[in-house]
Amino acid sequence: MATETDQPTRQRVARAILVNGPSTAAALAERLELTPAAVRRHLDQLLAEGSVVARDPRPVGSRGRGRPAKVFALTERGRDAFDQQYDDLATEALRFLAETGGDDAVRAFAERRASFIERRFPEVRAAHPEASPAQVLALVFSDEGYAAAVRELPVVGEQLCQQHCPVSHVAHEFPQLCEAETEAIGRVLGTHVQRLATIAHGDGVCTTCIPASSGSTTEKKEQVTS
Repeated sequence: MATETDQPTRQRVARAILVNGPSTAAALAERLELTPAAVRRHLDQLLAEGSVVARDPRPVGSRGRGRPAKVFALTERGRDAFDQQYDDLATEALRFLAETGGDDAVRAFAERRASFIERRFPEVRAAHPEASPAQVLALVFSDEGYAAAVRELPVVGEQLCQQHCPVSHVAHEFPQLCEAETEAIGRVLGTHVQRLATIAHGDGVCTTCIPASSGSTTEKKEQVTS
């Protein structure tokens, strides 16, 4: 049975997988200077929690006799446990910023963070000329860890869907982060867009509605000058 005293060692096991990638129990034992039995006990608990998953190793060269040892990899839940620590720190930092600089300071920070959208859009668009503006945005957001995709809607236009939000825990308390992203999306597309749902507020997916007539600001400038 797991005890609270086991938790620091279990976190070491999980962090070793995070840093070094999928690992066998034997490799973890050697890396952490623990006995194989101790590592397996912690891995069993991590498996039960859903923090790790056991996989067959990728075949490399000729396989010898016997079944190869399983490798253990972190699941999304396992990674979230580490992300939560950074989220807590980010939330504390924004609370301090709000207390010392007020809402304007938080807003300025949110706008600076969302600047990747306008900064990356032109270069990603140039690299993918076949993509629609919404599809380019999906690529930009996916590169930042949002797992974004585009859903086409008849007549209405398109929806930018983000399956994951790396700042959702922080944005729950500071919606300025979501607002700044939405405004940046509207600027690069040159049109008004609307957030229909956000993970930060309990929805399963962040969804932004993009009108059918939208086009990037760059496109509109080219049309005027041509």
